[in-house]
Amino acid sequence: MEKIKNSSIINILKGVLISIILTLVFLLIFSIILTNTDVKENTISPVIIVITALSIIIGSSIANIKISKNGILNGAIIGIIYLAIIYLTSSIINNRFELTGASIIMIVVSIICGILGGIIGVNKKTK
Repeated sequence: MEKIKNSSIINILKGVLISIILTLVFLLIFSIILTNTDVKENTISPVIIVITALSIIIGSSIANIKISKNGILNGAIIGIIYLAIIYLTSSIINNRFELTGASIIMIVVSIICGILGGIIGVNKKTK
């Protein structure tokens, strides 16, 4: 039982790390596109939500491939931890801790995408 618990914790942390790395890579690519093209700045918020969603789905899916149960719970935890890290980092950098409408949307998106990724990962057959 202890081994299963440790394995789940390791998978959750792995999923969060993968999600954060993917977010950084996708944001770097988007910032290069934004700098070198005529993409309007009003696309920033929707693109950040999509990047967050994709990163969490992929990270949660990869983390949950090796387990055979609790994909929904593990995925939701990955989404929550990811968002907590991103939110705290952003709040410290901006020196503002506030909950806005955009923050609430990000919370909902993160949890739903984590759950979706967990479901995909648990149901993916490994060879």
